Amino acid sequence: APGRKVLIVYAHQEPKSLNGSLKRVAVEELSKQGCSVTVSDLYAMQFEPRATRNDIVGCLQNSEEFNYGVETWEAYKRAGLSNDLIEEQKKVQEADLLIFQFPLYWFSMPAIMKGWMDRVLVRGFAHDFPNCYDSGLLKNKLALFSFTTGGSKEMYAKGGISGDIRYVLWPMQHGIMHFCGVKVLAPHICFAPEYVSEEKRKEMLIAWAHRLKTLWKEEPINCSPEWYFK
Repeated sequence: APGRKVLIVYAHQEPKSLNGSLKRVAVEELSKQGCSVTVSDLYAMQFEPRATRNDIVGCLQNSEEFNYGVETWEAYKRAGLSNDLIEEQKKVQEADLLIFQFPLYWFSMPAIMKGWMDRVLVRGFAHDFPNCYDSGLLKNKLALFSFTTGGSKEMYAKGGISGDIRYVLWPMQHGIMHFCGVKVLAPHICFAPEYVSEEKRKEMLIAWAHRLKTLWKEEPINCSPEWYFK
């Protein structure tokens, strides 16, 4: 995979956390393979998660009634988005693979990462109806969600109290990534790291490094509702 470009979008406040270590392992392992790796460390960047009027530079199409979706779409076409968005879109545009690294919050991604999705994946850039799902504008890219959970693997089983972890992945993998045309690799999940031994946490890092060695040989998951709900 030499020459491949990877963007890691990372949301954790503490570099010494398991999420921080998973991110570091990915940077090391992929760089070793000759990939060029960029990290968007959202907390360190103090990334703005709110979708507001500030995302548009200059005049609005309709200053009477603000419509974020329409205004950002128009701004994208005339290169009138705010700098922080242009920066992130450049990173996405160049990447062959997007890795999202985060702790699961309330069956979802942390607000700062959801804000990244809300603001960066603008119409015209990532999708443009009817160009969505298989014809989304980010086709030929891969994404991988790597995250930690509070609950155990048993809790996130089909018959478990939290339901199948795949139900949780549906809005993130299908509703966002696949909608934009991105192909999705199987998620990488570290279940309940806070409740296991230091030894087990080390094994989690080793397993991630091991998977990354052959990542480029992996086939994406089947992008259909069956994968999530069968």
